[in-house]
This record gives sequence, structure tokens and C-alpha cells, in this order.
Amino acid sequence: MQLVPSGRVLCATLEGLDLSRPLAAPQVEAIIQALGRYGVLRFPRQRLTARQQTDFAARFGELEINVASGAYQEPGIPEVMILSNIVKDGKPIGLADAGQDWHTDMSYSKTIAFANVLYALEVPRRNGKVLGDTEFSSMHAAYEGLPAELRTRLNGMTVLHDFNKFWEKMRREKGSKRPPLTEAQRKSKPPVSHPIFLTHPITGRKVLYANPGYSMRINELPQKESDETLAFLFEHQLKPEYRYRHEWAEGDLLMWENFGTIHNAIADYGPGEHRLIKRCQVMATRFTL
Repeated sequence: MQLVPSGRVLCATLEGLDLSRPLAAPQVEAIIQALGRYGVLRFPRQRLTARQQTDFAARFGELEINVASGAYQEPGIPEVMILSNIVKDGKPIGLADAGQDWHTDMSYSKTIAFANVLYALEVPRRNGKVLGDTEFSSMHAAYEGLPAELRTRLNGMTVLHDFNKFWEKMRREKGSKRPPLTEAQRKSKPPVSHPIFLTHPITGRKVLYANPGYSMRINELPQKESDETLAFLFEHQLKPEYRYRHEWAEGDLLMWENFGTIHNAIADYGPGEHRLIKRCQVMATRFTL
């Protein structure tokens, strides 16, 4: 197993692992520590079935079955969500994820996400150029880059996160054909609060844990002050020096941790430029937060 850093604030490539085969315990621990250090890991040239992808992801914690995935799950393997713009026989085979804007998966849940595990089967191209990149931003760097006075003032405060905020934004602003959440779905994912500055369970350092996708308000501040402060934080956390942009290749398995990163899938491809990615979500059940 050879680790090759990207040279940017985030991401390293792990060479020499065939993820279709079971990992030994020391390999699992090495990957966890690398995630803490680099935030995003790329495992290139993989050939995986959905079951093998699930088996790999499950080594890192309990897997989520997404409340809204429905027909977009892998048949017989509900832990795998299909992300795709492909339409077959008039029906989408997956949930379109590009164009969602910046967010952190599962910040809207009481048990938050540890890691995403995405496996690329088809990557869109136009005139030889790869499309559908995924961007990341480091929340370690964002926290450390905050004015000291603001870090002190916000320390100990909490942020309210709501799944429905993100879902409705996709329907309202992004042209998504996804239906509204049902009453049962909304009740299964009520708004929750988390510390605005989370102690990262791998690095032990503070990270900024707020994102435009799900964060509604800072509970301890008046609404106007909360809105102004969140607007500042959302702009601050996307400074170019905090960011990394990943260009996909078929066979890439990309794994990133959600404590210390936010991400954004870029919607720069059309309906005839096919993208097919399979996703597992690892919950933070192995960590004390």
C-alpha cells in the first residue's frame, strides 16, 4: 500500500490495494488515519461489484440506508445508492447528485456521517475533457483561518441542521424532478443540532461543522445575527486555498470523511453525457463525538 499525496490541502492516492479482497485490520486503521490527515482518498483502477463495495465500506462502520433513496437503491442491496443521470425506458436509474451545491452528508442526522464511499462506473466526457468533477473544502483549514475573536465568540454554540432544506432547494432552484419528502420521511429526519466547532475524532483538532446545504441557524444567536454569521462562514469556508477538485476516472473509488470536509458535485454535463456512480454512506458509529 503506497500513499501519494496530491500536493494540495486535501487528497492522497492509495496505490496497491485491490478492494475486491477483504482488508486486514491494520489496513483499515491505516486508511482511517490517512482520512484524518488528507480528508479525501482515491483508490484507482478498482473492479468491484456492489456487494464488494458494500463489504469494503462496512469495515469502517454501520452503513446508512438513505431515507429518500427509494427506487435509486441497488436491487437487493439497499445500502448502495445509485447516482446517475441515465434514463432507461423513460425512468431514471439513479438519483442525480450533481448541482446540489456545497454540503456535508448527514449533518442533518443525530448520528452523523463518517465517510462517503463512491465508485465510478461511467464518467462523462466532452471533446476528450472529463466532466462531473467533485470539489472539496477543508474544514480544518477553515476553522484555523477564522479570526481568533470569532472562534472565541462562537465557541460552545450549536447549529440546527435540516434535511428538508437541502431537498427543497434542489426542487426549487436546481430543477430536480425529485418529489417532495413525504410526511413520514420528514418525521424520520427531524432537524437536529450539532456543535458549530466539532472536535475531529481522528485528528483531535477543531473543525468548522456548518454547511450551506443543511445548516439553518446558530441556535444561541438572534435570527438576524445568526443569518449574517452563517453567511460569513459559508463564504469563508470556500476560500481557494482550502479547496481541492477531483477529476474522476472509471474505476476510481473515492472515499472522504465528512467531519472535516464539505463537498460539491459539479453539474457541467448534459443528459446525453452519462455519469454512473454507486455510493455507500458510512455512519460515525465507531467514534465518540
